[in-house]
Amino acid sequence: MSAVCSAFTLDHHEVDALQWDALARTLHERGARLLSLWGEDARAQRGRFTVYACWLDAAGAGLTLAQHDLPPGAVHYPGLDECFPVAERLQRAVRDLLGLQAQGMDMRPWLRHARWGEQEYPLRRDSDVAALQGTPQPQSYAFVPVDGDGVHEVAVGPVHAGVIEPGQFRFSVVGEKILRLEERLGFTHKGVARRFEQLAPVEGVRLAARLSGDSAVANSWAYCMALEALAGAEPPARALHLRALLLERERLANHLGDIGAIVNDAGFGFGLAQFSRLKEDLLRLNARAFGARYPFDAVQPGGVTCNPGADALALLERQTKALSGELDRLREILDAHEGLQNRLQTTGRVLPELARSLGMLGLAGRASGQQLDLRAYRGFAPYGDLTVRVAVEASGDVAARLTVRLREAAESLRLCRDLLAGMPNGAIRADVPERIAPGHALGLTEGWRGPVLIALHIDAQGRIARCHAHDPSWQNWPAVEWAVIGDIVPDFPLINKSFNLSYSGHDG
Repeated sequence: MSAVCSAFTLDHHEVDALQWDALARTLHERGARLLSLWGEDARAQRGRFTVYACWLDAAGAGLTLAQHDLPPGAVHYPGLDECFPVAERLQRAVRDLLGLQAQGMDMRPWLRHARWGEQEYPLRRDSDVAALQGTPQPQSYAFVPVDGDGVHEVAVGPVHAGVIEPGQFRFSVVGEKILRLEERLGFTHKGVARRFEQLAPVEGVRLAARLSGDSAVANSWAYCMALEALAGAEPPARALHLRALLLERERLANHLGDIGAIVNDAGFGFGLAQFSRLKEDLLRLNARAFGARYPFDAVQPGGVTCNPGADALALLERQTKALSGELDRLREILDAHEGLQNRLQTTGRVLPELARSLGMLGLAGRASGQQLDLRAYRGFAPYGDLTVRVAVEASGDVAARLTVRLREAAESLRLCRDLLAGMPNGAIRADVPERIAPGHALGLTEGWRGPVLIALHIDAQGRIARCHAHDPSWQNWPAVEWAVIGDIVPDFPLINKSFNLSYSGHDG
């Protein structure tokens, strides 16, 4: 069954094990980025398990989807982590959920956390999910040790002091200098893949919007893109403009909040106060113009639910101009603060060559020289009618990640002005049939962290057979382990904040 994607070109391959491996190596040589890897229990339909891998080409314009139907009874497939390091954790997640094993993979659990047994797999069709909800049994996790004179370990998490989701970090240090960091995530795994299967396709967008609270628009748009491709529905021009406006304001809210938090971690409390004020102004106008500070359900199949009138659009335009002026002034203050810049520069560095080999994407990747932003692809409507200036820095440190945020915030404000100025009239939603045609479809958007992917499979009965959601934090969490090497333990909160990766969206 062929797969479709409405906004990006898609090359779909059904391959055996040898072709799977050969295709991966060819794409690696071409500079493609592995977007995601997932599996599906298709034994009832085809008598076997299936694994999928999706790559984004070097130009960010096309997707390659590989579908490997394992032989009947088989649970092993060729691993991808030799060419694409991000696959290592994705393979462990597939193993925990489906029991499929990549050859030569790390067999330590990633998502399971003793919530279910070693031979229980919640995404298998014959799995009794209710039976997996017992009391978890404590198990030790084999962190990789580092030996040497004066080396000791510092355990951080999974429970943290601030308002932060759970993640465990094990530092190997000499004095305060970090020799190695190993992460253990998966604590916020919620079983959303199985939950999607309990929803009607048109209802799935509500769950997609709640996968990661700060990326509601990006995730719901990606879900709708996949669903609309299968339904043959095309959102009206006004709806696409409003989606882009919502996406840019979501980007702005996160960037403004992060800029303040980063400089505050560096001891500059004035910055936190000022950027928090700007974020609050933006959220209050969201509530007035779109009906909610965080418009979780604004993006729906076929279009949007909110239709701000002329007065609201005028207020949005006025705020955009005001924020631009305030942002310029605050950036001047940050750039001129020598103490702040000294704290940020060279801290938490990931240089471009390493970022490329790790497959980094999105904001963190662009701060390390990776010039890839899906909004710059002309097939992604309505961005194809806009000129998106991609913010790229090469130093790969905290200062670079801060600068990319500042530049992207300014660019988002410019895009908002263009979207408001060119806002079409007309309908805000197209009809979407209740029964969706069976098939596979991909939805892809550029969220504020990076590319958000939704892979949607509708079965012959019009139900969700599989919905796989992928957050770009999968690509960038491994980079944090490299970024801290050579820095000191007190630098970790600042470095981690400069990435600000999702726990909830990552763990699924």
